[in-house]
Amino acid sequence: MKAGKLVHVITVQRFTSAPNEYGTPIEAWSDLATLRAEVVEQSTEEFIRAQGAAEESAIVFRTRFLAGIGNGDRVAFGSGTYNIREVVEIGRRKGLEIRCREVL
Repeated sequence: MKAGKLVHVITVQRFTSAPNEYGTPIEAWSDLATLRAEVVEQSTEEFIRAQGAAEESAIVFRTRFLAGIGNGDRVAFGSGTYNIREVVEIGRRKGLEIRCREVL
């Protein structure tokens, strides 16, 4: 993986829940890692659903390997956040391809 292609900065976030002083769980997204990435593909698809037409934005990132990233995490990139749909390992721990859908 060539460093020259990794021109974007993404933040991988994980959902956490911790109790406050009253015992009520507070749920939030915390930063897991900040990575350099390449945007491989970005598209907007329009779907017809029961509620009517809806737009969904898909994006694919390529980055260096980081163990532990899964479908329960999300990616913050630019002004948007994206749910991770699939994580594909490139080579033998050489890199990751992270396929995401925009959070609406």
